[in-house]
Amino acid sequence: MNALDLIEEELSEPTPGVADDLASLDGDIVVLGVGGKVGPSVAIMAQRAIESAGLDKRVFGVARFSDERAKSSLERHGVIPVQADLTDDRQLASLPDAPNVIYMAGKKFGTVGEEHTTWMMNSYLPGRVADRYRQSRIVAFSTLVTYPLADAGLGGSRESDAQGPIGEYAASCLGRERVFEHFSRVNGTPVLLFRLAYAIETRYGVLLEIARAVKDGVAIPLEMGHVSVIWQRDVAGYALRSLRLAATPPRALNITGPEIVSVRWLAHRFAERFGVEPVFEGTESGTAYVLDGSDLQSEFGFPTTTLQEMIGRVAEWVEESGPTIGKPTKFQIRDGAF
Repeated sequence: MNALDLIEEELSEPTPGVADDLASLDGDIVVLGVGGKVGPSVAIMAQRAIESAGLDKRVFGVARFSDERAKSSLERHGVIPVQADLTDDRQLASLPDAPNVIYMAGKKFGTVGEEHTTWMMNSYLPGRVADRYRQSRIVAFSTLVTYPLADAGLGGSRESDAQGPIGEYAASCLGRERVFEHFSRVNGTPVLLFRLAYAIETRYGVLLEIARAVKDGVAIPLEMGHVSVIWQRDVAGYALRSLRLAATPPRALNITGPEIVSVRWLAHRFAERFGVEPVFEGTESGTAYVLDGSDLQSEFGFPTTTLQEMIGRVAEWVEESGPTIGKPTKFQIRDGAF
């Protein structure tokens, strides 16, 4: 098994509670938008949990599958890949029925200049999906940027806080939530709004970007001086376990680690590991996109991977010049222009 396969195996290992929670739910699982960064971890973890518990369920992974390797990996693990374009109503209608839906489709990267596509993917398509799966329970992936910038010293945005998106991408993501809420109320569809910040693994994420900047001597901007992070395996586990929390009207749940982490502090931890001095530019503004994850912890407990473990794994990967996914998180952006 090569290094990339080992990463996928670790990220899809079921976290405690996943098998029990899936056992409490009737029927199959459909993961829509499975071809993204987190999607394979969710689908494969579901299949592995089902097999370990001897459950009579199937997992379908739906995507365009421009990457044939992703499709083959799902098949190898027992997930049933379904090649489809969700924006085509005929293809959407032909998808497998299932009482459990994880909705992960959306557009973030390269939204500037493609605002029309961003709104279609993030606000229009959710309505088509919500109508198609009106008789299912749905966990709909969302984002922390539906909230405004928060005072990092006050614990981050909570689910009860007013939302205040900055820029068109964030507004379209709030549109996704509102559209799911509408169809949940009209059709009685149980929905969980899964507000995520930020999924981390060795090949991608805020920690990787900071670690590489430190190692390469690149100045790290500090205006966005704090971040919320969580390991991708924990994200996948929480997504599957959140199916049982879906409700009408929808419930929102912040998905992140227990800490609000200083970017400056992270840079110094990587610098100690690499034997260099970090380079900074600017100063902390005091506000950032950060979340309070206490409701998540009350429901499911703390993540299985600690911040120190995340730092260690990412540092080791950077030291070994491991390959990366090559997409920036753009976590430093404050004006909404993603």
